[in-house]
Formats: sequence, structure tokens, C-alpha cells
Amino acid sequence: MDVQVKESSSKEVLLNISKSDISTLYIVQHELLKDPTVEFAGVILKHPLTKEYAMRVNTSKGSPIKEIEKATKAALDYSDELKKAINSKIKGA
Repeated sequence: MDVQVKESSSKEVLLNISKSDISTLYIVQHELLKDPTVEFAGVILKHPLTKEYAMRVNTSKGSPIKEIEKATKAALDYSDELKKAINSKIKGA
């Protein structure tokens, strides 16, 4: 995954993302929207042939980049829990 910061301010960040899948970005978006300080989190596909995406995050307080980092960590933690649960069920079957 390649990520570039296109625009950044104290309350908003716009990222250009390539070499990724939109489903991964939707998971991060979902985690972002759980936080009450995140006013907006959106992901769009810029072009279907190039698989380039844009993500915008607006916060009422705090750094939007820090919020993306927290959301990404939460998504990874959840994925680890899910993996462990699936593996335990497979081993028990």
C-alpha cells in the first residue's frame, strides 16, 4: 500500500492511496467513525482501472493522522482476535 498526504491541516487530512483494496480502507473508515471526535471519514475510488483511492478525515479536536493510526491499530487488533477465534474453532473441529 502506498499512501501520500495530499492536504493536511490541524483538523483535516486528505490521503491518496494506491496498491490497496477498498475493503481494507472501509474497515479503517468504520473504526474511525466509532470515535466521537471524528466528524467525517470517507473513502472513494478515484479510478477503477488504476485502483487509486482518496481518504478524507475531519476531526473536531486532535490530529486526524493520529485518529487514522488509532483506527488502523483497532482494525488490526480486531483482525487478530478474529483469526485466533477461527483457528481455535478449526483446531477443535
